[in-house]
Amino acid sequence: MKDIFLLAYRDIKERKARTSLTLLGIAVGIAAVIALMSVGYGFEQSVTGELVEMVDLIFVMPGKANFGNYMELGSFNERDLKDVERIGGVKEAAAMISGMEEVEYRGEKTVMRVIGIDTRDISAIFGEVVKTGDGRDLRDNDHKACLIGHSIANDYFDEEIGVNDRLNIGGSKFRVVGVLEKQGGFRSDVDSSIYITERDAKSILGNDEIAQITVRVRDIGEAELIAEEIEERIDENHKLDDFTSAMTMGSAIVQLKTIFTLLQAVLVAIASISLIVASIGIMNTMLMSVMERTHEIGIMKAIGAKNRNVLSLFLLESGMVSVAGGVCGCVLGIIGANVISIGIGAAFGEEIPAILRPEVLLGGIVVAVIVGVLSGLYPARKASKMSPVEAVRYE
Repeated sequence: MKDIFLLAYRDIKERKARTSLTLLGIAVGIAAVIALMSVGYGFEQSVTGELVEMVDLIFVMPGKANFGNYMELGSFNERDLKDVERIGGVKEAAAMISGMEEVEYRGEKTVMRVIGIDTRDISAIFGEVVKTGDGRDLRDNDHKACLIGHSIANDYFDEEIGVNDRLNIGGSKFRVVGVLEKQGGFRSDVDSSIYITERDAKSILGNDEIAQITVRVRDIGEAELIAEEIEERIDENHKLDDFTSAMTMGSAIVQLKTIFTLLQAVLVAIASISLIVASIGIMNTMLMSVMERTHEIGIMKAIGAKNRNVLSLFLLESGMVSVAGGVCGCVLGIIGANVISIGIGAAFGEEIPAILRPEVLLGGIVVAVIVGVLSGLYPARKASKMSPVEAVRYE
């Protein structure tokens, strides 16, 4: 076995340029798979991490909701809210009145989402995650006062909006009492919303219809059962089937993980194309090596080498190139994943970590070896089946 290893090593060393190009083909394929999977894991963690912070929440909406698709069917009323509050396991339930209104600031006008909330429900709606950056929260005795999201304060108008500035909302002057911290991701709607008291909202929006109920549960494990009961109670109030959609963050996380798994499978399948190209390169390299060493194979067989010895020699050679390619691919994959992560952060301002899992790196090397050995199998069999007489005569 030692002799076979030394012969394989010598042949690889004598054909450095060809071996390097073959190795590079494998390395690129493995690097692409590892980089895409690592960034995919990072993206999944970044997104689901935000949802985990809201795992005790249930969002109740009057309509049919699937992920990325929502069809509103009406609105809730005070009776619906009271029924939800009476369900066992519900810690807090908060109603929100919302609508689109024209907002003017220093001569600039745009249409924005205005949300009316009961100031006693701020903790139920914002929890521990959404905090006021500048100024203060809304108070029960506030009149014509508003709390604005980070994007509204900084992005929507030419001039930044600060605490005590005035906004014209629906024809009425409102004083900004606080600016919320930047949220982004799944809470980006908070960044682009204006919060006013429920009393002012009824006046500005001209209705008291509840657009959404936010529920916090005491026991996260009961969230799904509570969500089902909420849907049954409200559907019964409105005498309609499937009128209510109560979405828990747990179900959202499951849906997201399924989507990410499918997305990663597609990306890996695309990246695997480079591995197919690399396997063709290995086979071509090994076939050329067999042809160039036909005379040498004949001599080996003439002095007693068995078919299995020749087969082992070429399989070992392709395996050694594959292992080296796999290791280089892992290194390139780690570098590539971090470069992509930094690039996304620089381009979009979102921090997507590159999560490098040991099983993925190990899997990359194993795949490289499998690809290399399978690609080298045909040339190795061809070499092992050669007639020693014809091989020795080969010029």
